[in-house]
Order: sequence, then structure tokens, then C-alpha cells
Amino acid sequence: MSSNTVNEWISVLEASFIIYRLQPYFENIGKRLIKSPKLYFVDTGLAAWLMGIETSTQMQRDPLRGNLFENLIIMDVLKSKLNQGKDPRLFFYRDSHGNEVDLVIQQGNQLTPIEIKTSQTWHSSFLKGIQYFKKLLGDRVEKGIVIYGGDRERDNSEYTLQPYRTINKSQLNPQA
Repeated sequence: MSSNTVNEWISVLEASFIIYRLQPYFENIGKRLIKSPKLYFVDTGLAAWLMGIETSTQMQRDPLRGNLFENLIIMDVLKSKLNQGKDPRLFFYRDSHGNEVDLVIQQGNQLTPIEIKTSQTWHSSFLKGIQYFKKLLGDRVEKGIVIYGGDRERDNSEYTLQPYRTINKSQLNPQA
């Protein structure tokens, strides 16, 4: 299949609200950046069904569980923004060295990096992408948010740790 045919089908799926293309965040920052969009299913349940996941036990054991969790959170943020009548301004960041931020929310000139982890246990490595992104772009980057599968909350000057079950939509809408 040619790349034009694939792009045409992706456009049809996007126009039908089956998939969403999350665009990469890039500007002239002198790094080799990944500039291809990431694809997400608008309906995470459909994605799970297409993967043959029918029970919560299957979900817990599936190697793509983290991808579905990320898909769920990103779609929740997108839908929240759209339901408020806002331009979503959602991106991701990834460079050729493996530095990545799962979701970047842009409000004016300010950027909020968000890491999404399915793990139920907090680990400081969750901050790696947020710290790199802040170092790269400096004062434009707000305090990062880590959304994860655990139950503990934490809020300090560097980041907010937020269980996905208690996501406060206002945190995901800076300057709302």
C-alpha cells in the first residue's frame, strides 16, 4: 500500500472521529525532533475491543495496557477542552535521543508537560521527560503533571502527582 493511500485512510478515520492525530511540539530548538503525529483512538473501548481485550483481567496482563491508558487520558483531556469550547492546543514531544513527554498543553506562550504512567507505584524516573523539557525550554514550561495508576497525590514546586481517578480538569486547563 502506498503512503498516500495510508494517509487518505487515516484522514477518513480522523474525519469520522475514530482516530485523533496528536501533533508533535517542535520549534527551532536545535534538536533532532520526531515530527510525525501519534495516532489515538477517540473511543478507547473500541481500541481495546479491536485488540481482543474483553475482561479486566485481560487488560491487566496486556502488554499494550500502558498505551491504552495513555490513549484514555489524552482523549479525556481533548474532550474536556472541546466541551469547554476551547482550541485544545495539545501536543507531544519526542526527540531522536528518546527524550519524550506524553502530552504538552499549550496556553499562549506557556507549556504544561504531562507524563502518563499506568504504574500504581510512584518512581522518580517518571519525571525524566518533564525535567528534560523544562531544561530545554526554560521559563515557558509550567510545573509538570504526572498522571498515574496509583492512589497517592503529591504537589510540590516541580510537579503534581495525580491519580487518574481523581484528575481535576482545572489542573489540565492552565489559566482556565
